[in-house]
Amino acid sequence: IDVNVGHINYTEGKINTLPDDLKHLYKRIKHYQRTLARKRVVNGKRATKSNDYVKTRAKLQRDYRKVANIQHDIMQKFTTQLVEEYDKIVIEDLAVKEMQMTHVASKGLQRSMFGHFRQILGYKCDWNGKKLILADKYYPSTQRCSKCGHIKTGADKVGLNGNLKHGTKHNEYICYECGSVMDRDENTVYNLLALIN
Repeated sequence: IDVNVGHINYTEGKINTLPDDLKHLYKRIKHYQRTLARKRVVNGKRATKSNDYVKTRAKLQRDYRKVANIQHDIMQKFTTQLVEEYDKIVIEDLAVKEMQMTHVASKGLQRSMFGHFRQILGYKCDWNGKKLILADKYYPSTQRCSKCGHIKTGADKVGLNGNLKHGTKHNEYICYECGSVMDRDENTVYNLLALIN
């Protein structure tokens, strides 16, 4: 999402794009984790003492370090770009600890390192005299219609799996008041932009 004050350049499908080397590392980590798990199931505690197990675990730890370095580099470059291009930046003050307790959101949050992102962005904004606006964690950015202001409550709310009552998908926002149909992320961005003005 490329967001400017009063302007959105929204390109679907490019939000969650990961570098190829990071995707490759994630696959390798998954492979090593499964290999070690299988060895523990077959051989129990004895597995951890075998040379093969120790070598595989060392490879896994090496790839964890590589992932951390790549993520840190991406985070630094992205936050620098944001601060250079915009005078006001709005992000949601997510309840990260609570969200990590849910299986669906935990892996994505861990990989996104949201808390670290917020911290870096905060001090870079301070250094450069830019304004960082934190939307309160209870601000209904995903439930509010950016067109008419209607806020979904109760069984009408959109969750991680969409809305069961209305049969909507996770990535779509349908306002039951004015009938607007939008991408959920795009609707959220418009709601966050409203906090700047």
